[in-house]
Amino acid sequence: MTAETILNRKALRDFHILERYEAGLELKGSEVKSIRAGKANINDAFARIENGEAFLYNADIQPYERASHEIPSAKRVRKLLLHRAEIDKLYGETQVGGRALVLLNLHWKNGKLKAEIAVAQGKVARDKRADLKKRATDRETAREVARFNRKHGG
Repeated sequence: MTAETILNRKALRDFHILERYEAGLELKGSEVKSIRAGKANINDAFARIENGEAFLYNADIQPYERASHEIPSAKRVRKLLLHRAEIDKLYGETQVGGRALVLLNLHWKNGKLKAEIAVAQGKVARDKRADLKKRATDRETAREVARFNRKHGG
């Protein structure tokens, strides 16, 4: 089973996404094989800017079972590779109250693993309920349109 993209569905549910960035990820060799095998969980992953560098926390990349000599810790802190201007901008964005850097997905681009991170604002419970209500309404509307089209040969 190969995983083309590893998604963080929780992030889209719990946060309003304000701005997206694509970053490289500093990995050990066996971690790359493990991600290719789909053995990564990024549901609780987030990024933080420390000492002018970006780091990824809580990304759970399970050790590759056939790794030879070096087996890195599954939840180790990994460095994000970004340009200086991007790091400075992200640092400024995260200083605003209620904003965080969340990991949206891990995907492959030109043979290299990329992390899509986002500046996000936390949702409150009423926002989550409104999203659920909108999704249910959209689903019902699509169902009714399909039923009408079937009935009237459209």
